[in-house]
Amino acid sequence: MSRPAPISAHLPDFPWDTLDAAATVAAAHPEGLINLSVGTPVDPVPQVIRQALADAADSPGYPLTAGTPALRAAITAWVVRACGAGANGLGVLPTIGSKELVAWLPTLLGIGPDDVVVVPSVSYPTYEVGARLAGATVVRSDSLTSVGPTSRVRLVWVNSPGNPNGKVLPAAHLRKVVDWARERGAVVASDECYLPLGWSAEPVSVLSSEVCGGSYDGVLAVHSLSKRSNLAGYRAGFVAGDPALVAELLAVRKHAGMIVPAPVQAAMVAALQDDEHAVEQRERYRARREVLRQAFEAAGFTIEHSEAGLYLWATRGEDCWKTVDWLARRGVLVAPGLFYGPTGGQHVRVALTESDERVAAVAGRLAEE
Repeated sequence: MSRPAPISAHLPDFPWDTLDAAATVAAAHPEGLINLSVGTPVDPVPQVIRQALADAADSPGYPLTAGTPALRAAITAWVVRACGAGANGLGVLPTIGSKELVAWLPTLLGIGPDDVVVVPSVSYPTYEVGARLAGATVVRSDSLTSVGPTSRVRLVWVNSPGNPNGKVLPAAHLRKVVDWARERGAVVASDECYLPLGWSAEPVSVLSSEVCGGSYDGVLAVHSLSKRSNLAGYRAGFVAGDPALVAELLAVRKHAGMIVPAPVQAAMVAALQDDEHAVEQRERYRARREVLRQAFEAAGFTIEHSEAGLYLWATRGEDCWKTVDWLARRGVLVAPGLFYGPTGGQHVRVALTESDERVAAVAGRLAEE
């Protein structure tokens, strides 16, 4: 009797593994590697958050999957403050970072092989991974009219500001997506992890009344503290929106043991209640963005979109792997656009997450022969 095919056989190759060769080339540069690829935070975790984590270190009991009352209150208050949401009728739930929720959301919602999940044409790879884990069909589209009249759509992902391209979707566009999904009984999941990082455009949350009409029916917003508060290592995220959907997620996650550790929950409360550190971090990224934008444009790159978020979406009008190699030979590592979809084949994603010193060195590297 043959064994079933492993789950990994149904998934794409892990994209970052394919960047190893370029990373080796970049690391061989005489002045070392400047890593603008993954987008992992490099700045210190704010002291107020570290202190809260330490103070909660003596946590021998099981934590609440739903989050402590203090954490639920902090999430709600932040969503009201940052997303323009109303507190009444809002469901909230902490998650183990945002990636695990993105990957498991279709499964947690009961989506299966007969269903369709719509993702942006250029987007975070885990949207597709989550749909494949559930056995659903993935449709890449930025226009729901092109999806057609199918009733099989169960989940629509939107992402603004976008990863990788930093594109901001206007409130009117998001409202059309919500209306379209509601007419078909589909869920809209809005990945808003970069919402606080608006540069030349101001992002709008799907929880804003101008988008959802004051009702959270069928709407979920996914958030993360990884970039806002440098907590990628803590795995601290949350989802907010339709209370019925949040209750269903909670019911399943309780069975599956998807629980944010108690000390991390305490750290999240401190992070969400303190805006000062987030403003300081935002200004670091703003300064790095300007330095990198000028450096890449001076080297002949065109920066497209990138009006918000943590990345520059850059092109030289050539195959993205050729660009990756050109930069790697100068000690600069970036992500190829093909990681994010077939239409990204002539772009690279440039992260703002390197130290000020390393970012300042990029212009000189790009001028090398």
